[in-house]
Parts: sequence; structure tokens; C-alpha cells
Amino acid sequence: MQGIPFVIKTFDEAYQFVLESKVCTVFGSTKSPYPSLWDNTGLSEKKPKAGGWSPKIVAVWDWKTRIPQTYPDAVYYGKVPGGDAVLMEMQHFRNVHYPAAFQPIRELDPLAQKVHEFIRLEPAYTGPLRKRAIAELACTKSQFDTALKKLQVSLNIVRSNDPKLKNDFWLPMREVHLDIVQEHE
Repeated sequence: MQGIPFVIKTFDEAYQFVLESKVCTVFGSTKSPYPSLWDNTGLSEKKPKAGGWSPKIVAVWDWKTRIPQTYPDAVYYGKVPGGDAVLMEMQHFRNVHYPAAFQPIRELDPLAQKVHEFIRLEPAYTGPLRKRAIAELACTKSQFDTALKKLQVSLNIVRSNDPKLKNDFWLPMREVHLDIVQEHE
């Protein structure tokens, strides 16, 4: 399949695209060196007459969550420098991305460190975590969102792949990928 453009229409094709690409953004980004799931999906972008999202948005949104849930040992979901959401083949994550991108929590700004401490002590959904940070740390929503993004990019937190959790639920990286963390300590 190498060199042949993908036209993704199914979950299985999206999964194969991730494996083949090693790293792909979920939605396109002109600044990204990676191919995107969005740009290679061949589904309609037209909204249904009854309202709601287009078939393409529904599919890509589903795939970005369901692929790492279905294949947690094969695909990692996270953010890369620049903040793009990506799906990454797990061996690439383990051998290339993690050693290059990991940044110790002590090197991050104080707000990111405090948000990480909240997650370390009590993993949480984004909403309640944001409310707690705003109330206890006197930060803005934007400052919180930036801290959360920094924690993802620096590989200190990761979204849970538990299919029972419908929204982003944050865990310390070492709780999900202890083997990778220990391999690079």
C-alpha cells in the first residue's frame, strides 16, 4: 500500500491507514508533516437535511476514539508538539516518539505541574478537572486548556481507552504505559 493514496471509508481501512502511516493527525493541519485521517477519508462532508454532523465528521470522530480503544496495544492516541491530535502506531510511539518527545513534569510550568498533580492523585474527566483547577488555582479556562495540552504533548498524561468512558478521562502516562515509561527512565 506504500505510496498509494488511501481513500478511507471504513473503520478497518482507518485502522490500516494508522498502521501504514505510523503517525497521522486526526484532522488536517497545514503545519503538520503527518498525513491526516480527515484528508484521506472519502466520505461526504454534506450535513444531513435533518441536521447533525456530516458522515465524514461522524466517522473520523468515531475512529479517533474507537481505534485506540479497540487496539490499545497497537495504536496510541495523543498530541504532538504543535498540539495536533494524532493516532500513532504503538511501536513507533515506543521506539521513536516517546524518547524524543517526553519531557519530565519538573520542566513544565507551575500550572501544568499542579494540574498533573490533580490527575496523579485523582484521574478525572476534563470538565470537573477544569472546574477544580479554575477554583483552586485561580486560572482561566484558556490557561487550564493550555496546561492540559502541555501535559499531553510532554507525555505526562494520556486519555483513557476505556470504552465505557464517553468523554476524555485523564490518567498519568505511567498508569497506562508503565512499561514504556520505565524503559526510558
